Amino acid sequence: MLRIQFISTVKLGFKSLLLHKLRSVLTMLGIIFGVCSVIAMLAIGEGASYEAQERIKKLGSNNVLINSLKPAAEAAQSGASMRSFQIDYGLTYKDGARLQSTIPGVRRVLPMRIIRESVRFSRNEVPCQVIGTLPFYPEVTRVDLLRGRFLCQMDEIWQNNVCVITAGLSRRLFPYQDPLLHAVKVGEFYYRVVGIIQETSAADQRPQTSQMEGEPLDNNVYIPLSTSRVRFGEVLIRRSAGSFQAEKVELHRIIVQMENLAAVETADPQIKTVLDRFHDQNDYEVIVPLELLRAAEETKRTFNIVLGSIAAISLLVGGIGIMNIMLATVTERTREIGVRRALGAKKRDIVTQFLVETVVLSVGGGLVGVLVGVVTPVVVTHLTKMPTIVTPWSVLLAFGISGAVGIVFGLYPARAAANLDPIEALRHE
Repeated sequence: MLRIQFISTVKLGFKSLLLHKLRSVLTMLGIIFGVCSVIAMLAIGEGASYEAQERIKKLGSNNVLINSLKPAAEAAQSGASMRSFQIDYGLTYKDGARLQSTIPGVRRVLPMRIIRESVRFSRNEVPCQVIGTLPFYPEVTRVDLLRGRFLCQMDEIWQNNVCVITAGLSRRLFPYQDPLLHAVKVGEFYYRVVGIIQETSAADQRPQTSQMEGEPLDNNVYIPLSTSRVRFGEVLIRRSAGSFQAEKVELHRIIVQMENLAAVETADPQIKTVLDRFHDQNDYEVIVPLELLRAAEETKRTFNIVLGSIAAISLLVGGIGIMNIMLATVTERTREIGVRRALGAKKRDIVTQFLVETVVLSVGGGLVGVLVGVVTPVVVTHLTKMPTIVTPWSVLLAFGISGAVGIVFGLYPARAAANLDPIEALRHE
C-alpha cells in the first residue's frame, strides 16, 4: 500500500514539472552548469598538475642534478665590457670523482660537457648542442634508442669520432637519406652517425644552453666525453669584432644517480658540503627533482581545493534557484495543497511530492551536467592541446553534490507546503 502511494506521489511530481517544461529546464540550468564546471575545472587542474609532475618525474626521482653557473660578478663583467678576458668557473672532473667516492648511496655520476655548435650535412646546417657524455647516459636520463646504438666504452677509450643524434635533428639534417649511412660535420671534424635516440626527458633536463633559446630542444649531438675534451678543449672562445670572450668550464652538468629515494633525501646537503670546500664562488646549483615533485603534489592538492570550491559556488547558486522556484510553486499551488489535505493526504505526502520535484530537477540537471562536464575537457584538449584528466571521483563528487543540493534546498519549500493550514489553503485564490 505504501509502495503504491509513493509511486503515485512520484508520478504526480513528474506531472507537475511537465506542466511547466520551460521553467523546469531553466531551473535545471543552474545545476547543469554547476556540475559541468566542477568536473571541467577539476579535469583541467588535474591535467595541468599531471603534466607538471610528469616533467619532474622524467628528471629522475633518484637523480640529483648539478649545473655549472656563471658567477654574478663575472656575468656582469662580461655584459659591461667587450674586452678580451677569460672566465674560469663551474664544475670539474675532480668534483665528479669526489662525489662518487664520498657521498653514500651514489650509484652513478654522469658528467656532461655542452658546446654550442652548428652541425652540417651536405647543404643542410642546423644549430645544435654537442654533448660530451659517457655510455650510460641513456640509463640515467631515460632516452629511447630508436635505431643503431648509443656510445660504447670503446668509443670513450679510443676517442672515436662517432655521434648519436636526436630524432628531431635527424629529420632536419637527413630529410631523404638514412643517417646511419653518413657522417655529419661539427666544427672542423666529421663524426659518423651510429645511432638515433628519442628524447623523453623533460625540457628542464635537456641540456640546452642560454644561447639556444628559441631553437628546438631536440637538436642534440652526443659524442664521447673524451672526444669532446680533445676536439673542443676546455676553453670555449666566443669572438666578436675586435675582442673575444673565453670561458673555461670543464663540465657543464653532473647528474648524480642515487641508489634509492632515501639516499636522495640526504644527498642535497652532502653534495653542497663537498662542493663548497673546493668552490670559492657560487658557480653551481643543485636541483633535486624529488623535492620538486613533492612540492608539485602539494600544489596539486591546493589547486584542486581552490578549483573545487569555486565550482561548488555555482552548484550553490543552482540550489538557491531551485529553492526560489519551489517556493513560488508552493504559492501557486496553495489551493491544490488544500484540496489534497482535505481529501486525506498527510503532511508526509505533501513533503514527498515537493521533494520528488526538487530531486528530479537536481538529479536530472546533474546527469546532463555530468555529460557536458565530461565532454568539455575533451573539447578543451582538442582546441588548446592542454592535457585534461576526468577522474571518476570528480564525477561522483559533482553528481552526489547535485543530489544533495536537491534535497537540502527542496526540504524547506516542501515543509512550508506541508505546514499550510488546509482551510486557509482552500480559501486561497
